[in-house]
Amino acid sequence: MALTETSLSIRRVLVLEDNFIIAMEAEDILRSLGVEHVEIAGNLAEAGVLIEAQPFDFALLDVNLGSQTSFDFAALLAARGMPFGFVSGYGENSFFPAALRKIPHITKPFDESSMARLLAAATAGQP
Repeated sequence: MALTETSLSIRRVLVLEDNFIIAMEAEDILRSLGVEHVEIAGNLAEAGVLIEAQPFDFALLDVNLGSQTSFDFAALLAARGMPFGFVSGYGENSFFPAALRKIPHITKPFDESSMARLLAAATAGQP
């Protein structure tokens, strides 16, 4: 099952989410899926510090971070070859930059099932 494969290949996750309650919910779900280590960043600056300080297998990016989006950060992750996926309160991805429209995403509210699908889709083809 993809869930088992995902939980085995993804051990360290960065969650970029400006709403602390949603970030904690994401952490709980990720841990239930077998993720061993979760770091939460509430803004782009914190996320940048975290990815420079330690390796991650995956990043979960909230699209809307108040007055900013996570799109530039996503481009940085893509350039590094780091798998990531988006979480958004918006169902349609037409406002995503063209280069990011095929990146897997789920909508809020999310649950264990949608998170497992996101992890599996975002890491498909990764070693």
